[in-house]
Formats: sequence, structure tokens, C-alpha cells
Amino acid sequence: MTLAGIELRYLVNEIGKRIEGYYVSNIYGISRNSILFKLHHPEKPDILLMFSTFGFWITTRKIEQIEENRLVKRLRNDLLRSKISEIKQIGTERIVYITFSGLNQEFILVGEFFGDGNIVLCNKEMKILSLLHSIDVRHRKLNLGLNYELPPLGGLNIFEITLKDLSDIQSVTTAAVRWIGRTLGLPTKYAEEIMKLANTSPQSPGNSLSGDDIEKIFAATKSITEKVVNGVHEPLLVRDEKISDVLPFPIGNIENKNSTRVTSFMEGLDLLFTENLLEAGKTSQSNSVTQKIEEFEHRLEEQTKAISKVNQRTGLISAVAKSLLEFASKGVASLDDPKILQMFKEQNISLEKERGILFVVVNGEKIKINPESSMPAIASTLFNESKKQLRAIETIESEKRKTEKILEGFRKQADVAKDSVVFTIQKKREWYERYRWFLTSDGFLSIGGRDASSNSSIIRKHLEKDDKVFHAQIVGSPFFILKNSSNNSVSSVMETAHATVCFSRAWREGLYGLNAYWVNPDQIKTAAPSGQFIAKGSFVVEGTRNFVKVTTLQLSVGLYQKGDSYSLMCGPPEPIEKNCIYYVTIEPSGLEMVEAAKKIKLEFLKFKEKEAVVKEISIDDFIRVLPAGDSHIVESGIGIKSN
Repeated sequence: MTLAGIELRYLVNEIGKRIEGYYVSNIYGISRNSILFKLHHPEKPDILLMFSTFGFWITTRKIEQIEENRLVKRLRNDLLRSKISEIKQIGTERIVYITFSGLNQEFILVGEFFGDGNIVLCNKEMKILSLLHSIDVRHRKLNLGLNYELPPLGGLNIFEITLKDLSDIQSVTTAAVRWIGRTLGLPTKYAEEIMKLANTSPQSPGNSLSGDDIEKIFAATKSITEKVVNGVHEPLLVRDEKISDVLPFPIGNIENKNSTRVTSFMEGLDLLFTENLLEAGKTSQSNSVTQKIEEFEHRLEEQTKAISKVNQRTGLISAVAKSLLEFASKGVASLDDPKILQMFKEQNISLEKERGILFVVVNGEKIKINPESSMPAIASTLFNESKKQLRAIETIESEKRKTEKILEGFRKQADVAKDSVVFTIQKKREWYERYRWFLTSDGFLSIGGRDASSNSSIIRKHLEKDDKVFHAQIVGSPFFILKNSSNNSVSSVMETAHATVCFSRAWREGLYGLNAYWVNPDQIKTAAPSGQFIAKGSFVVEGTRNFVKVTTLQLSVGLYQKGDSYSLMCGPPEPIEKNCIYYVTIEPSGLEMVEAAKKIKLEFLKFKEKEAVVKEISIDDFIRVLPAGDSHIVESGIGIKSN
């Protein structure tokens, strides 16, 4: 399926609305032609935006990397932490400009969704910084350092078309449906539906149409365009033996096709395009393994031939040596003897002299001999060469066994290659999962900010009268809220104070022995006193502060189960062990966050009972729950909830 210009306009409008206020938190290479943007918002669920050479769409499926994408490194350097400030389509063309803004810089990512497609990164002056495919054709040239040029634009702009524009159809003899499709940039399915709605034969020559026909075609064109662009959809996923397609609403003859209702046009695209990416990935993986199998099969064949050839040569050399000994026993003393020369001729053996050195040539193998030596001595030289050749066979056979083992491995890979291309569906998170969070030993929810925005969000949106607010005595501390806690929940207060310190700058710098304090909601003031200023994510605290001493820096990451869903929880060791199935305890210093996350996941995978669940949790999710800074594992174990 290829996107039509009117479908692309719908996607531009819809995606533009849904990603407002989001920023790029990560970029993944999916295949050589596809890139996945992870978009984050301090208060809303993350969004995954797929950008490929055949379209872009919001996806709920995170595909594991299939192939390297050479644009990813540059995109990460320039676009991480930036916001998408604008998405626009160029006329009715299948070309999209996405503008990324941040740190006083602007970058424009161009998607060309026609032909083989292309992805081009430009600065705000449209100078090309990186691109997927260089182009050098008569009408334009795309390469690093050049200014981006649009391809020649043709046809009418369907979004601005007038009745007079359509009247040009009367000057051609082309079939009306073909003229509509070509001139308005519409695929056949839409052109045919327009003719159907206009109650006009699609094959009628353009010059045979009346003014009334053209008015009907104009009205049908406007109607279909507005329905597609404005999201007036009844979307269907349609499949037949040749092709699959997503329709925004029923058009054409779909009675004889396998059609399925989908919740939205975007969801239909996600299903179909993800299938296409996975299928291409499976083919790519399978082809790669097949090439390796062919390579090692050829190597094995050559090694087998080499062993056979050396065996044959060894036998012949040994036979010649035995013959020479027999001739010597009968009184023959020279290689020039006619009997020996006759034997050499029968065995296809020759004597060659190079630079005064004599060689016996057996099956292409030159064996140096001393013509002055006795016949037994020459025979001994040949026997030694035979033994040497046998040792060569042992080496080749050893290499052959290695080749057979490698080949067996690749053949096994071929059986599972198609299953190795997988995706995970992005699960819907609870509202508190966008923050730091854990359940205390007493069962109370404790949430904390990740940055200035989420600090502000938890105080302004989630602070209620029965909560307690926590902060550490250090610059660079998050605010934590202990939700709906009673005055007697001492353990919950201690645990939330512990988490507040651990998720502060204290973890990164290894600062032990800090205090945290808690206050009541009415002591938090969101506005600075007159004439003063407070930074975003900061608040004024009035009145008495209740201090709690935190003596250790230790957190646990746990696998938490709620109903049929699983998530990662990170907090002080005691509540994590109590509320989770498995846990891993960490302390400051050691591995960087990514490496620590990988190590923790490996520890989780040791608990075989939930191995399948853990495999579906991405490394990003493990990174997300960790404190900022280096960490190392000190303990892992089975939680109380598993019992």
C-alpha cells in the first residue's frame, strides 16, 4: 500500500494535534529505511512515531531493530530533546516537512513517500545535513551540503481545485477516470469512487462529458477529499490474494474481499505497515542467513575436495617411493634408468629441473630430491613428503569439522530467523507511571518528579489535602508526594524520604547521610513572594519542616504484577521486596545507566517463571526507573508477592 496525498494530509493534521507539547526522548533505527521516534510529555503517555520511506504514522508497536540505519546517529545528535514545532505537507504531494525546534536551533526532516522514498535531514536554511539516498538526475540533485530541492510538482492541487479546473477534462480523449487520477494525484480506488458517486462511466472519454457530469465529478471529489482529510471515517483493513490496503471508509467492490473493521485509519495503517516492516525484516534476516549457509556450504565442498585430492596425492607419492625401493632391490641405481622412466610415464609423474634443482612432480606437487642420492634415500624423501601431506589432511579435516559446526549453527538460525524479527505492543500505562513511583510497605502510593516539568505537574495537579510533600536537603532533589497517608504511617514516611534522597543528586555524587523533610500540602506555595522569582519545578515551603535522616543510598528495582499486567517499580528495598515478584537491589557507582539496565534485566531473566514477561520489557523501561547516575548490583531475589 502507498499513501495517497489526501491520506497524507489527514495524517499530517492528526499527528500534529496529538504530539503537541511532546519532545523527542529517543530515536531508534528499525530498518535501513525506517526510524522510530519516541516522544515524551511530562503529563501524557509516550507516543511512538514511525517515520519510513513509505509513510509516517503513530504506532503502538515497537519493532526490535532489524537492520542498521545510517541516519540514526546524526538524528540523535541533532534532534534529541527537541520539540516538533510544525508538520506540513507540500501541496498535495507525498512529501512532508517536520520541523524540530530546541536549543535555539531548527532542523527539518523531509520525508518523500513516493518511488523508493527518501529521508533527508536539513537545517532551517534547507541545507542537506544527512540523507538516506543521494540523487543525481536531470531535474534535481540531492547530496550532502547541497540545498534540498523539491521534485517537479505536477497536476492540480486537490485541496484548492475549482470547477473551472475540472472543465479541462473536456479537452482530452483520455478515459475520465484516468484523467482524474493522474491530474489530481489520486490512486485508482479514489478516482473510481469519484466516478461512481458522480454516476458517470469511468471509461467515458473526457471530451464526451457534459457540464452536468463535470459538476457531479467536482462535488464527488470535494466530498471524498473532505471525508478523508477531516477524519470522517469508517476504516477497514482489506485483504485479498494480491494486496492489502487500509480504507478510510468503504469504497469500491469490497464484498468479495476479506475486510475487517479497525478502530481508526491510523490503527489500520499501523497494523498493515508494521506487517510490511516485519515481513521485509524476516526476508532480510532469512536472506542474510541463507547467504551465510551458501558461503559455508561452498567452503565445506572445497575442503572435502582438498582432502580427497591430498589423499590421492599422498597415496601416489607413497606408491612411487615403494616402487623405487623395489627397483633398488633389483639393482636399479639411477632415476635415468628406462624402467623408472617408464614407471613415471605410466603414473603421470615427471622430473623437472629449476635453477639446477631437480624435482619429482606428483599430481602438481613438486618434491625436491638430490639426484646424487641413492635410490633408497630418494624413496625416503618421498615417504617423508607423504607423511607431511597426511599431516596437512589432519589440519584440513580439523578446519572441515569447524566449518560443519558453523554450518549447523546457521542452518538452525535459518529455522528461527523469521521468528527473530519481533515487536512489542506499547502498553497503556497508569497515570502515575509517568513519574517516579512505588507502593510503600503500608500500601500507599508514593510519586516523585523526574525533572522540573514533572515536579511542577505532581504538585499542581496531583497534590491533595491528605498527602505529604517530601524534598531532600540538596539542590537537585525531586519533590515526592505520599498519597492519602495517615499520620501514623511511619514506615511509609521513612520510605518516601529514603526515595526522595536516592533520586536526588545525592545518588550521582555518592553523598551519604543527607536529610529529607516532609510538609503538609497547605505549606506549599506555587507562587513566589512579591518581588522574588522561583524556577520552574520549584516551590516555596512555609512553616515547620519535619526532618528524616536517610543513612543509606540503596534502591531496588522490582517486577510488579497488577491483574494481568506487569510493570517495573523502583524504590527503597523493603517495600519493593514486599510488593514485587522479583527484585534487584542497587547502590551508587559502577555501571552507566544503560549498562546497569542491561545487567538488571539479565538478573530478572534468571527467574525463569516470568522469563517471557521480562523479555517483553524493553531496556528503555529499565533505564526509565533507574536513578540518574552510575549503579551496581548488590543483591537479587524473589519477592514476597511471588509466594
